[in-house]
Amino acid sequence: MTTHGLAHLRPSLRWTGWTSVLLSALVLAPAPIAAQEHDHDDPDHPLREAMSVLEFREVGPTIMSGRVSDLAVNEANPSNFYVGTASAGVWRTDNMGISFEPIFTDQATASVGDVTLAPSNPNVLWVGSGEPQNRQSSPWGNGVYRTVDGGKTWSHLGLEDTHHISRIQVHPADPDVAYVAAMGHLWGPNEMRGVFRTTDGGESWEKVLYVDEHTGTIDLMMDPNDPSTLFAAMYQRQRTAWGFNGGGPGSGIWRSYDGGDSWTELTEGLPEGDKGRIGLAIYPGNSDYIYAIVEADARAPGEGFDEPRMNGVYRSWDRGDTWEMTSDTNNRPMYYSQIRVDPKDPQRIYLGGANGYRSSDGGYSFTADATDGVHLDHHAWWINPANPDHQVLGSDGGVSITRDRSDNWVQLRDLPV
Repeated sequence: MTTHGLAHLRPSLRWTGWTSVLLSALVLAPAPIAAQEHDHDDPDHPLREAMSVLEFREVGPTIMSGRVSDLAVNEANPSNFYVGTASAGVWRTDNMGISFEPIFTDQATASVGDVTLAPSNPNVLWVGSGEPQNRQSSPWGNGVYRTVDGGKTWSHLGLEDTHHISRIQVHPADPDVAYVAAMGHLWGPNEMRGVFRTTDGGESWEKVLYVDEHTGTIDLMMDPNDPSTLFAAMYQRQRTAWGFNGGGPGSGIWRSYDGGDSWTELTEGLPEGDKGRIGLAIYPGNSDYIYAIVEADARAPGEGFDEPRMNGVYRSWDRGDTWEMTSDTNNRPMYYSQIRVDPKDPQRIYLGGANGYRSSDGGYSFTADATDGVHLDHHAWWINPANPDHQVLGSDGGVSITRDRSDNWVQLRDLPV
């Protein structure tokens, strides 16, 4: 650590004169080699007494936290919400983020892809392990967990070989009915990919949507007005030690009208050819209004090589039957591809990215100023359905909150991830 670095840490570490002297003695005056070889066996070594007065204590974070993969907010009491992280488990707050409590510390994995509250019972929380990002540093998980007491105790519910879970949807009236969107292995093919359904609280699972061993489900939406209607975004991808293949013919959007028993791929108006990662959003005021952010290299039929690619934001006004491209905005799709719609205004759209994007005209134009003042790289975005001015954001630097519809944010600096 350099002197420059220590200067930044002094307010937290509270260096004192005797501490500096002691540390200098430890660093600059090592014991003779013979003594060093037997330090661990000598209970009377003078350094043992010196070290016994030192105690570890938490001194950070001071300016940022770590990567947040998902958020689950209790809509009946938004002061209570849960934070899923890429490599530090799940955290709970009951005071709007003034303090956080770790509740996922005794499990076999610390990587979380999704956290979802049962709408009918806020004590029932589902966790899909393994963050779904495509980074070479993305750790994998070992399936699905559930708590029925707000995080005091957990049950592991299987699906171990899914590795990366991107989304869980829970039936609004029955907390035992849930759908899991699984990406499968990042580093190779496997068959534990697609959409899995349980009707008995995770005691048994049925794979209800599957494309192939290279294609998983990266997003999953349930119609808030009709839980039998589901939309799934399929994503073909595989990372290797020398590169990353982030797309293919397996990628696309699928819809089910019967709770997952049967599915239809939606193609009218969407890019032809290979596609990559796709994010989905449904406007709760009218379920016919659906938005998608689509990664694609395809061009419309008849377009020349110099024409713009059909990579960007799409919307459907007929529940996915047909789609219209509204914008080519799509910042680093393999890492983000998050799209949200204001619960009270179908023209107000938000996109995750290095910066947050927002639109007030239905996605035809965006400005990259929705998350000014907070840490970059936004993966989770919750908008209060009762008051859209209130939003909670999860990024590579932790959690932030706005009370004025994304004009200003407060970054919470007390989540020690």
